[in-house]
Amino acid sequence: MEANSGVVVVTGGGQGVGRAIAERLLADGTGVVVVELREEAVAWLRPFAASGRARAVVGDAGRDEVAARAAERAAEIGTLTGWDNNAAVFRDAWLHEDGGGPVADLIGANLRPCLAGSAAAVASFRAAGTAGAIVNVSSHQAQRAVGGALPYATAKAAVEGLTRALAVDYGPWGIRVNAVALGSIRTERMASMLEEATEAERAASDRAMRELHPLGRPGRAEEAADVVAYLLSDRASFVSGAVVPVDGGRAAQGADPEARRLD
Repeated sequence: MEANSGVVVVTGGGQGVGRAIAERLLADGTGVVVVELREEAVAWLRPFAASGRARAVVGDAGRDEVAARAAERAAEIGTLTGWDNNAAVFRDAWLHEDGGGPVADLIGANLRPCLAGSAAAVASFRAAGTAGAIVNVSSHQAQRAVGGALPYATAKAAVEGLTRALAVDYGPWGIRVNAVALGSIRTERMASMLEEATEAERAASDRAMRELHPLGRPGRAEEAADVVAYLLSDRASFVSGAVVPVDGGRAAQGADPEARRLD
């Protein structure tokens, strides 16, 4: 265990990238608190909770009271040293069809967890008199929007702006804030979508993944987790205000064939 491994809160840690992050931290000897909407999504954490290395909080990561409860659970097993704002809502919308209010709600659903989590993290770091690290999970879409995904792209752009602003505001207190901008990552969600697709659709998806990413494939959740773990660790002690692409080169290349267009 690293000398300053502490405890990290991971929102949306029940599956996919969030679970990979939580598992990587646990493997490194770090205590973990997972925040999830559904109780069944944190069942995998029970053996770690039984050994005193983890806690689960069931609730909406975008609510201040839920984030505060996660910080309290972290204090039960150690000193909070990091917070990973990973929770996200994947729902597309067209502004001209859904209207400004519903689209604003979708943007807020993806932004509020970062605001609530960061507020709770900063308050806890200050109360304990310790420095800490926050990592927000963004997307390549923050810089290059995909057609039809306006709420998600807008929210992730705001997350990256928030990351820089937090780094400036709280850097004088020793608090580091960074983000990872993910490309397509092979998760349970992607696998489920492919299972429901036809053979032709799966072939088209495989071809698109090769074309989208210069490395020729989607990423693995463990690869994203490696970068998040680094940014949360003392090894990244002079890295703050950065947005690190974890996208196989996707954002570096030209036209995006995944983009959907209006008819």
